[in-house]
Amino acid sequence: MIHQYQLGGYNIVLDVCSGAVHAVDPLAYDMIAMYEQNDRETTEQAVWEKYQGTPGITREEIAECYDDITSLKEAGKLFSPDTFEPMAGTLKRKTAGVVKALCLHIAHTCNLNCAYCFASQGKYHGDRAVMSFEVGKRALDFLVENSGTRHNLEVDFFGGEPLMNFQVVKDLVAYARSIEQEKNKHFRFTLTTNGMLIDDDVIDFANRECSNVVLSLDGRKEIHDRFRVDYAGNGSWEKIVPKFQKLVQARNGKNYYMRGTFTHANPDFLADIKVMLGLGFRELSMEPVVCAEGDPSALTEADLPVVMEQYEKLAELMIEERKAGRPFTFYHYMIDLTGGPCIYKRISGCGSGTEYMAVTPWGDLYPCHQFVGEEKFRLGDIWKGVENTAVQDDFMACNVYAREECRDCWARLYCSGGCAANAYHAAGSVRGVYEYGCKLFRKRMECAIMAEISKTVAPDIAE
Repeated sequence: MIHQYQLGGYNIVLDVCSGAVHAVDPLAYDMIAMYEQNDRETTEQAVWEKYQGTPGITREEIAECYDDITSLKEAGKLFSPDTFEPMAGTLKRKTAGVVKALCLHIAHTCNLNCAYCFASQGKYHGDRAVMSFEVGKRALDFLVENSGTRHNLEVDFFGGEPLMNFQVVKDLVAYARSIEQEKNKHFRFTLTTNGMLIDDDVIDFANRECSNVVLSLDGRKEIHDRFRVDYAGNGSWEKIVPKFQKLVQARNGKNYYMRGTFTHANPDFLADIKVMLGLGFRELSMEPVVCAEGDPSALTEADLPVVMEQYEKLAELMIEERKAGRPFTFYHYMIDLTGGPCIYKRISGCGSGTEYMAVTPWGDLYPCHQFVGEEKFRLGDIWKGVENTAVQDDFMACNVYAREECRDCWARLYCSGGCAANAYHAAGSVRGVYEYGCKLFRKRMECAIMAEISKTVAPDIAE
């Protein structure tokens, strides 16, 4: 399978199964499109009729172009077959029972009352609570005990708002560091925060102990303050932005990212990204909201053309900024065309419910943070381990070939079948698909590939 598209002045051809990406001239672009459906004579004659009289294009050049395409096919860089299905599930079976990462819900409470919050303002449709040190300690022991021979382990302090339980966060990190040498493990910590409680102590701790810090900011003040308000209805933008700036400066502008959410209120999210850039933030993410159909925040079909255009303009802005010596990162455009994840990871996905789990303040285990509070997805707890093996088996079977809708999708080896939580909430099954999200993902990948190509290839304007 190949995928062809024209963007940013480039004629781009992606060979889906090899991962090879080609930026070609218009002649080659047209010939590749015809190559597998027609014989050589028909193909060459058709392009000759189209390009006859075009300066520099002769029948000899057309024949050479056809030979080049054939050589690429023989080299496995065009029209390569899909031989990966027999591997589907292999990685998960090999690592069954091995946990490498936990999302610790250190606080099921929050000091903001965000309208679009999937976690029901941090309560996850349950009671407000904070995790005790004893529960957190047991969660870390559970991770060590179930990590097999893995040396590097990951823990994300999540909420609600984790800084509402900051002392326990600090105590848990201290405990983890105290057992690293004995257990032959290394912990990598991440903190996700809305910023309201950031102070010098938090900044010093984060710089010393956290490999990454995720900061919630929706961009424009009027957009951010429309949703991210306190319980008195006051916006949080003016309180958190100076704190974020101080934290990012203390981290030398590295190992963080600003995570925004765009909704029906701001499908023109590029304006929000520009505000973040203007504030000095260069590691950015803007996530499309995922909420129930009919929710006032939900993205609609009418928003789709606007969002698609924003993604294209974002790629153009990234190219401009890079050329001007001011590069910035956009999380969804991070792509490595020369390497990237191994094929097993590309097929099997994120590992939720198997390698990765979420832990509630009470010690219950869920496949990931987006399933917390949905009782039928409760896997077990940190004392007895996974007992709901039927649910875990369902996640174990999740891979790109388990979803019929993915089989003919050119982007399947980039998204690995997509998010199980989004699929469940949209289609009622973790092996379904969230079609709206699929459309956005495909556009993001087209833009990301184009932006990456621009680093080494001058544009060839499509005719």
